[in-house]
Amino acid sequence: MKRNKSLKAVKRAESLMPGGVSSPVRAFKSVGLSPVVIKKAHGSRIYDIDGNEYIDYVMSYGPMLLGHADERVVKAVSSSAADGFSFGATTEAEIELAGLINKHFPSIESVRLVNSGTEAVMSAVRLARGFTGRSKIIKFEGCYHGHSDSMLVKAGSGALTTSVPSSAGIPENLSKETLVAAYNDILSVKNLFSAHKGEIAAVIIEPVAANMGVVLPEEDFLKNLMDLARDNGSLVIFDEVITGFRLSLGGAQGLFGLKPDITCLGKIIGGGLPIGAFGGRKDIMEYLSPLGPVYQAGTLSGNPVCVAAGIATVKAIEEDDAVSKANSAADYLVKSLKDELKNFNDKITINYISSILTVFFKGGSVRNFNDVMKSDANRFKGFFASVLDAGIFMAPSQYEAMFLSSKHTTQDTDKTVSIISEAIKNSL
Repeated sequence: MKRNKSLKAVKRAESLMPGGVSSPVRAFKSVGLSPVVIKKAHGSRIYDIDGNEYIDYVMSYGPMLLGHADERVVKAVSSSAADGFSFGATTEAEIELAGLINKHFPSIESVRLVNSGTEAVMSAVRLARGFTGRSKIIKFEGCYHGHSDSMLVKAGSGALTTSVPSSAGIPENLSKETLVAAYNDILSVKNLFSAHKGEIAAVIIEPVAANMGVVLPEEDFLKNLMDLARDNGSLVIFDEVITGFRLSLGGAQGLFGLKPDITCLGKIIGGGLPIGAFGGRKDIMEYLSPLGPVYQAGTLSGNPVCVAAGIATVKAIEEDDAVSKANSAADYLVKSLKDELKNFNDKITINYISSILTVFFKGGSVRNFNDVMKSDANRFKGFFASVLDAGIFMAPSQYEAMFLSSKHTTQDTDKTVSIISEAIKNSL
């Protein structure tokens, strides 16, 4: 594929922006390539400025469950924008979106809209500390909860592919308030509670880890974690920024039948526009200003255009049974890949649930951060370059997920299986 326009654009971007990007993983540094520059997308396809077409498995890192540029969402955005972009005041639409969130997430008795998943987590952590009067938070190694200071300790996602795995610029005293446990290891959590009795405000977790690649919770791990936290007077925060409205209409908690104290949402509740939300038990949420002492605010929170996109997206997911369609496409893709690559089980592992998956360049099980980090990132580089040239767009990192949409067809997945299988065989 020719990428002359992308190369020229990237060179100019690097003279104007740090690393030439607005978010680190887009720089393609971990795969040793120059990034493609995207122009547009529709359905399951995405197109760069050179006119190259790709089957998209990034899907804006998750929110595009309906595929790109769904007509219903585009119409809702256009209609809302015609009435004004931002008011700094309450609208009926944000109340309607809050009702849709509550409908599918019964644990969210009360919700506050914010502007991103990062902001949702940052606010949820502050709320948990304010509600409990405690300062420490337990998170899990390799889980990514946005780039707020408290959460950039042994984080996942793009932080895994940079030279600074956590981040410079975070005071040591603040980082000491974040305790790190091992995913799928309940004993590591018990040990932290024992060592810090009465100090832990909350445990925050991706109920299905998706920012170190897809890592599934083992049987009863989440339930045992929640029981342990509550026995110690601590709250449980589910970060469902990726899994919300995707694993099921009620997210991972709906799929697993669990009820956290606070839930963080993002991405999909704006149909890909910038928005987030956090919510939970009413008695906890009433600690927020203006009712309580925990301050949180935002001029653009509940932005009418983003909210309109969210309402249209959630309603379309309901109407189309989009979760089941995306899941079926993923089931077919994974089954076909496993059949095609059955002779390579000692060299690759495919983890998946619902419509998200990761192909790890590692044999055996992948159940935690240590397993993930045994993956062969160098082999992934060659694999990534090969599939990109063949027309498959996926995240430029071994430590991310692939996302399918309700618009991915059998033709898409058959082509994908052929390209990925060939690339894996050539890279091993």
